[in-house]
Amino acid sequence: MIKHIVMWKVKGESEAEKAQAISIIKQALEALPEKINEIISYEVGVNEIESNRAMDLSLVSTFQSYQTLDSYKVHPEHQHVVKIVQEHTTESRVIDYTI
Repeated sequence: MIKHIVMWKVKGESEAEKAQAISIIKQALEALPEKINEIISYEVGVNEIESNRAMDLSLVSTFQSYQTLDSYKVHPEHQHVVKIVQEHTTESRVIDYTI
């Protein structure tokens, strides 16, 4: 099985704008498991502790193999969410590993 973790810094001039962007992204991400069969587990988290090292939003997901992860990455529903995420973020980090 493959663990796929992504973290983002979210855009926003104010805390309210940032919170709105987080909400938009979170809703879009959380809709994907119903639409993409390759997803085994999917958890979206919002950072609660301020730190210079902290990211704002994370996704922790599980896939059967790198092949199913690759299928997820090119799935049209995922690609639609990628555009939403890119519109509202400034930075991202990812790690994929076998569990």
